[in-house]
Amino acid sequence: MNITGKARLYAIVGDPIAHVRVPAVFNARFAEQGTDAACVPLHVTAAGLRAAIGGLRALQNLDGFVVTAPHKHTMVELCDEVIGEGRLVGAVNAVRREGGGRLVGDLFDGQGFVAGLRAAGHSPQGMRAFVAGAGGAASAVSFALARAGVAAITIHNRTAPRAESLARTLRAAYPSCDVRVGAADPAGHDLAVNATSVGLEPGDPLPFQVSALGRATVVAEVLMKPEKTPLLVAAEHRGCPIHLGRHMLDRQVDLMFEFFAAR
Repeated sequence: MNITGKARLYAIVGDPIAHVRVPAVFNARFAEQGTDAACVPLHVTAAGLRAAIGGLRALQNLDGFVVTAPHKHTMVELCDEVIGEGRLVGAVNAVRREGGGRLVGDLFDGQGFVAGLRAAGHSPQGMRAFVAGAGGAASAVSFALARAGVAAITIHNRTAPRAESLARTLRAAYPSCDVRVGAADPAGHDLAVNATSVGLEPGDPLPFQVSALGRATVVAEVLMKPEKTPLLVAAEHRGCPIHLGRHMLDRQVDLMFEFFAAR
């Protein structure tokens, strides 16, 4: 990949950042297209986020950046405008930099997750889904599953008020979907999703009870590194079909590129 002084820049902002696949995926796309552009990982803590975003606004050759945990909800208030799924969910995972440093945010995690499920032969229609988490990724996945026609969603989060808040918003948007808040027990569900950061670090506990899973329950991740998290290894050992986290990113890259190009 030949980068010149005229290169357009992209980034991904998060904490931690070493596990992300976005730079590799974006840079492979740029190389394939012969585009003079590059994507880099930026390790930004919550305390430094506002200052970092101010710096990104000032970069004249920056076209946009991806936002990952734990900044997806906070990024909403740092954007000048939030559109599409981002406005509905209240979280952002892609930000376009327009003229004068104006920042426009949207959310593509949920669309990518559902598209990945369908591509793997798992239709969400009529499923009973269990979602671990209530942050940006969990919100995106939950809204997308409700829109895709799941019959019910159970939300489990270590902080119960946050789970209740997400459940209320989901019920208001999709009243035909049976939305509940529950314990870390996925029994009776057709799909169980880890939409938390649990599994990134060695020694992390499993995000929910694998022993409660039915053998036909599809177990899915949003984490992309390791490719097979301890949860997926345990679920596979139990005999459950598994769905890798990378599918969510792979299916939303086209949407992100279209979004960035609309500046």
